[in-house]
Amino acid sequence: MKLLLCFALLCWTADMTRSVTITTTEESFEKAKGETVHFPCKFTVSPEDQEPLHIEWIKSPPDNQRVDEEIIVYFGGNIYDKYSKNLKGRVYFTSSDPRLGDASINITDIQLSDMGTYQCKVKKLPGIANKKIQLSVLVKPSGTKCYLDGSSEIGSDFKLRCESEGSLPLYYEWQKFPNTEKFPPVSLSDLNPAIISVRNATPEYSGTYSCTVKNRVGFDKCILTVTVIPPSNTAGTIAGAIVGTLCGLLLLGLLIFCCCKKRKEEKYEKEVHHDIREDVPPPKSRTSTARSYIGSNHSSLGSMSPSNIEGYSKAQYNQVPSEDFDRTPQSPSFPPAKVAASNLSRMGAIPVMIPAQSKDGSIV
Repeated sequence: MKLLLCFALLCWTADMTRSVTITTTEESFEKAKGETVHFPCKFTVSPEDQEPLHIEWIKSPPDNQRVDEEIIVYFGGNIYDKYSKNLKGRVYFTSSDPRLGDASINITDIQLSDMGTYQCKVKKLPGIANKKIQLSVLVKPSGTKCYLDGSSEIGSDFKLRCESEGSLPLYYEWQKFPNTEKFPPVSLSDLNPAIISVRNATPEYSGTYSCTVKNRVGFDKCILTVTVIPPSNTAGTIAGAIVGTLCGLLLLGLLIFCCCKKRKEEKYEKEVHHDIREDVPPPKSRTSTARSYIGSNHSSLGSMSPSNIEGYSKAQYNQVPSEDFDRTPQSPSFPPAKVAASNLSRMGAIPVMIPAQSKDGSIV
């Protein structure tokens, strides 16, 4: 009897627990970054559920070490949505009155940090129900660029590369315009359809190429124009580069030479400017004056008669400044050269008789 009573009590409790039922079946979503995600959570209640309705959304992050957090709550006719700092202002109930059986929410501008497991709990005691939904946030392909790797000359090898950023896996699709032109084979050696290899290029490979990158949440594309040209004159290019380099070096050397020369001139001008001194006139030579004076007297003696030689010689010799005889000659003295009388007469010299003078100064 007791056993039957316990079994009936458990069945009644189970029925009461299952009185609130969530009818939503979705369990996971994949959305692109920046989009809006809708988490459905529709429910029904039974007449036995008489307590106020309580709806609660909880986020469980992928990291198990982080605790769960409430993001939005409905209770007693009021909405509380300021629990989460990351989702503040981006989460709201879809229905204006969740009591009508719709506890769904929307999250706008979702970010990579919004990934995780979201749980919808509906309580209307004694009934309780919950539903978990998984959210995966992906990044659309973006920043896609195409470029040519190598030389596009005839007979050369090059590759067409396509690069993009986004959540893996990424799918690449190449297309050439117009479609009737020859299309290069896709490289299978790298197992990467983002690369097209071209060997022994010909003008047929010239054209416009389009690369489209896709993943589960979006796509992006880029355009590349390829022109296969004849081989360039490599020798002429090298010669031109050498000549240009030599001209540049010559010009640089000339510039350095001019700068050095200008500096030397400026330095010389400064030195000359500081070394200028006022010239001092040379002193008058007294020796030459005395000699010219004596020479003039000798010439005068040659033209005088013997009668007046005595008085003239005394007066003239007394007029010679004593300082001229006392002055020590600056140049070394040499013995007078002896010239024969016949030579002097031949040269036109006039013989002059110089009277002798005694100790007391009288002429003898």
